[in-house]
Amino acid sequence: MIVLSLLINIGVLLPVSWGMISGSNWVSTVYGDASPARSILLSVYVSIGIISFILLIWRTPQMVAALLLVQVVYKLTTPFTVGSVSNPVVVSNIVISLVHTITLLLIWRQS
Repeated sequence: MIVLSLLINIGVLLPVSWGMISGSNWVSTVYGDASPARSILLSVYVSIGIISFILLIWRTPQMVAALLLVQVVYKLTTPFTVGSVSNPVVVSNIVISLVHTITLLLIWRQS
């Protein structure tokens, strides 16, 4: 499950980050127009992607757990901060947080 969670991070964040960097039309529709806030979000996404890649190679369960825990918390708060559960980012955040929660539970059980 650790590998699955990390691959999901990379598989989702790579195209999303590239879309933000390249200014794809769908990014404005989903994330809003280019702004300092969206650039900060891009920085967070790139950071999570880089750390996920590193943890695929150097698989330390405690470090994976720390990364996934932060992600689960921020992903589960997005329906409240966005004020909607129909936004595609909110929906994907909820689904991904479920996978990451399972991974966290398995890491916890094995420690």
